Amino acid sequence: MKFNNNFITSAGTFIVFLLFFSCGKEEKITKENNSSSNEDLKDLAQFVDPMIGTAKMGHTYPGATVPFGSVQLSPDTDTIPYAVDGKYNPDVYKYCAGYQYDDSTIVGFSHTHFSGTGHSDLGDFLIMPTTGELKLNPGTETDPDSGYRSRFSHKNETAEPGYYNVLLEDYDIEAEMTASTRVGMHRYTFSEKDETHVILDLMSGIYNYDDKNVWTFVRVENDTLITGFRQTNGWARTRKVFFAMSFDKPIKNYGRARYDKQPYNGFWRKFDQDENFPEIAGEKIRMYFDFDMEAEEKLQIKLAISPVSSEGALNNMKTEIPHWDFDKVKDEAREQWNKELNKVVVDAENDAEMTNFYTAMYHAFLGPTEYMDVDGKYRGLDMNIHQAEGFTNYTSFSLWDTYRALHPLFNILQQDRNSDMINAMLAHYDQSVHNMLPVWSHYANENWCMIGYHSASVISDAIVKGNTGFDKQRALDAMVQTAKTGYYDGLEYYMEKGYVPEDKNGASVSKTLEYAYDDWAIAQAAKKIGNSEVYDEFSKRSENYKNVYDSKSGFMRPKLDDGSFKEEFDPLNTHGQGFIEGNAWNYSLYVPHQPAEMIKMMGGKQQFSQHLDSLFTMDLPDRYFEDTEDISREGIIGNYVHGNEPSHHVAYLYNWTDTPWKSQDKIRMILKDQYQTGADGLGGNDDFGQMSAWYIFSSFGFYPVAPGSTQYALGSPAINKATINLDNGNTFTVIANNQSAENVFVSKVELNGEVLENPFVDHSDIMAGGELKFYMSSEPNKEIYIENN
Repeated sequence: MKFNNNFITSAGTFIVFLLFFSCGKEEKITKENNSSSNEDLKDLAQFVDPMIGTAKMGHTYPGATVPFGSVQLSPDTDTIPYAVDGKYNPDVYKYCAGYQYDDSTIVGFSHTHFSGTGHSDLGDFLIMPTTGELKLNPGTETDPDSGYRSRFSHKNETAEPGYYNVLLEDYDIEAEMTASTRVGMHRYTFSEKDETHVILDLMSGIYNYDDKNVWTFVRVENDTLITGFRQTNGWARTRKVFFAMSFDKPIKNYGRARYDKQPYNGFWRKFDQDENFPEIAGEKIRMYFDFDMEAEEKLQIKLAISPVSSEGALNNMKTEIPHWDFDKVKDEAREQWNKELNKVVVDAENDAEMTNFYTAMYHAFLGPTEYMDVDGKYRGLDMNIHQAEGFTNYTSFSLWDTYRALHPLFNILQQDRNSDMINAMLAHYDQSVHNMLPVWSHYANENWCMIGYHSASVISDAIVKGNTGFDKQRALDAMVQTAKTGYYDGLEYYMEKGYVPEDKNGASVSKTLEYAYDDWAIAQAAKKIGNSEVYDEFSKRSENYKNVYDSKSGFMRPKLDDGSFKEEFDPLNTHGQGFIEGNAWNYSLYVPHQPAEMIKMMGGKQQFSQHLDSLFTMDLPDRYFEDTEDISREGIIGNYVHGNEPSHHVAYLYNWTDTPWKSQDKIRMILKDQYQTGADGLGGNDDFGQMSAWYIFSSFGFYPVAPGSTQYALGSPAINKATINLDNGNTFTVIANNQSAENVFVSKVELNGEVLENPFVDHSDIMAGGELKFYMSSEPNKEIYIENN
């Protein structure tokens, strides 16, 4: 042992003493709290396949996590530089979740990941066990022997809820992962006695900018405990994450590879900081820890994270995993998943459909993620430390995606969590120098990604549906203030002119349409609360979509500052046409809050129905797929772009025409085409659960076309039966009589035995419990709903 014990402080030793002194008591409390047992839960986790979406552009990760967990302990198959020779590296987009199924090597296992996003900024605290010659760089996929990475094979890889296992072939090490909310737990089995190392890479990260690491700090507290932090300047400008890492076996030796120069300091020059020096700091640090290991011996590691301090991370570890029983943590993680998955018990046609459904639920419950220590402390948007009083704080709000279906799904299946998420949004608002609700926020940062102010949609949807574990008036005030922040993304023009001019602010049509919808959502919340002044003001603003409709072309079209439409216009093009992640065909259908008015404006029910038909059947020329990063043939059916969210409500718009039956086979086609088993089973980014939430709702046979309304539009259920176990103790059952791959059309629908005369159900119908029964057929009922539609 080569520790310089003079640098192991008594304070650090005392903290560790407290940690292990309290283990027995903490474990007993945990057992007692869980003694209500889960005997009645079905093992629905068996149907989850975390590998779905890990290939191509699904951007999901296969590693271990718990529902809404802060830690996502998962393998990274490569760490791609954001730029090469000063230019953007297009390969970086593939690695938003750190893992690509087609890769043949694993660099290591990091503790933070986004699920299904189109951007990333995480991959913190990468750990990699190795044997033999010590290597302190990751190497490359083309030459893995040049670094510490290892080859692997999917035949020796297992992923299930709360657990991941893989054989690192180059070292013959079995690597196992599990997790609690804030702690990742590793177990490595070494097949042979050899020089054994554990690499802790504080340089590695997803989306590696050259200057991403601002500072890293590592402190060796004693021969089993390491603490420290990492501060980065990436997608989030100022992100600081603390850790505490504990081994179940004493370290034999340790050191670091240094890739930056230390500032001159006479004191530091007295010591060799590269080997067995217990306090290390710098921009770029990789540590190694050596162990004496026998053949078939196991080494276990716990790494806890905190947004506040290393002391907070250590307390998280002590509270959540105060022992070294890996299998116990694994079993508890699976129990947590089964508890959440049992909120819906489905009967499907086959195992593949069961797998798709429960994997969608799994992905829908990965985020937003908890963002606070076990004592309720968290780092706020103002970089100060705050205390969450009476709510659980959350982060990673991909709101441009998730307001559409994920948060409405939470208003059925995760009501308490959704209320807490809104409380977190309000805390964000309070801490914001802009006095704005979050747009795309994570880890105490606002990234300003995408458009709109869709926190308003999330909050309004909760208010109108009665899920209000937050201050409604305070929430309405925050929505109004956000919607009047004139310097935000063209809002000053929108408020002055009723539209965003394309020559003043890009993606102008998309912004105008999304602002108009958000304004409508604010109006609905105001109406529910009883504020007529706000209701009138924002109801008027919600009709601004009419200002960018061009009756001559029949499309929403970019308008200039002088009030004229932009002359150059191609409704199929996605670039320079006033739209983002879509074209005029897609966005001209984006008036979810007033579909009947939109249909009337676009020529009436018959013409609109034919327009939708064309959307699903047209063939896009190849030129629209050349040299573009934001659109590909993945996720596209005709010109319907399911891989991008502005189209997610479109198939349900037939319900406002005289041909509601046309929605039914389209929905089933999308379900079949865009959601399949296998690593490449998702037709685009899962977008933090939005794609999965669409699948869940559509499998039920209803969908929230306009969050902020209590109305759901009916479609074509893709399951035989779904029993929804509501938090209020009621049960809502969906039955699809005679449903099959061929029988996709609806002959009639009954709600609690009464035939429905229009294609809608209300949120109150669901929450009251009861039965929604669809009678399915291979032929459409062209008269269904017509009399009252």
